[in-house]
Amino acid sequence: MSLVNTNWLFTNLNKKDLKILDCSWYLPNLGKNGEEEFLKERIPNSIFFNIDKFSDTDCPYPHTLLNDEKFSQKLGKLGIENRNHLIVYDAFGIFSSSRAWWMFKSYGHKNVSILNGGLKKWKQNNFPLEKGDPRDIIPTFYKSNLTKKNIINYDEIKKNINEKKFILVDARPSGRFNGTSPEPRKEIESGAIPNSINIPYTDLIDQASGCYKKKDELKKIFSQHKIDENTNVVFSCGSGVTACLIGKAYEIVTGKEFKIFDGSWTEWAIREGLVKK
Repeated sequence: MSLVNTNWLFTNLNKKDLKILDCSWYLPNLGKNGEEEFLKERIPNSIFFNIDKFSDTDCPYPHTLLNDEKFSQKLGKLGIENRNHLIVYDAFGIFSSSRAWWMFKSYGHKNVSILNGGLKKWKQNNFPLEKGDPRDIIPTFYKSNLTKKNIINYDEIKKNINEKKFILVDARPSGRFNGTSPEPRKEIESGAIPNSINIPYTDLIDQASGCYKKKDELKKIFSQHKIDENTNVVFSCGSGVTACLIGKAYEIVTGKEFKIFDGSWTEWAIREGLVKK
C-alpha cells in the first residue's frame, strides 16, 4: 500500500503503529520554510520531517543521502521505529512527499505510504487540522539499511550520453530544461543534460486535487515518450525531489522500481562548469 487516500488516513488517524510525517519542502526561490508552515497548520499527530536536514549538508549537491548511522540517529530522535507504518505527505499534494517515500524505501523501511493529495486534499475534505507546537517526542532506536541499487551517479550519466543504455527523463518545468527560465538556485545555469528528455512533473498531477492523475492518464503520458515497462529509464530533476515524483508515477504504471540520478541537474551543472560567474 504505497499510496493511500485522505479518507483512509482520516479513518486510521489514531492507529497505534501509524506515524504521520509532514515532509513539505519548498524551492529556494519561494522564500518559505517548511517547519514554519508546519507550525501554522498540519494533519493531526504529524511530525515534521526536514528533507534538507536528513540530507548530507557537507556535500555540495543538495539532498545527497546520509550514511546509515546518521540517518538512524536522526530518525530515532523523531520517535520513529522500524515497525511503524509511515505516512508521508506535503502541503502541495504530491511533491516532496515522493522524495521522502523514496528515501525511506532506499533505507530499507518496510512500510511507508504517500498520502495522495497531501495536505491540499486533506483540507478540501474539511478534515481536522492542528497548529502550534507539536507534542513532545520520545526518542526511539532506529536501524536503517541503505541500499544504493536504485541510485545512478554522475559518471554513469556521463557515460550514457554516448552509450545510450537508458533514457534519462528530467522532471523539471520545460523552461528550465530548455534553458529559457532560470534555476531556483541562482548560482547555476538552466539547461539540459545531453540526450535527456523532459516530462514536467506538473503533467502528472491533477492540479485541482493535488493527487496523481489516474493510472491510464499516467500511462498515456509515458507512452507519448515511448516509455513503458520494458524501457530502461532513469529520472532526474533539479536536486532529486521531483525526480522521485515522476519515478513513483512510473512505478504506478509499470509496477517496477525506478532509478534516480540523485545529484540531478545541480550536480551536473556544477561539475560541468555551468555556473554563473
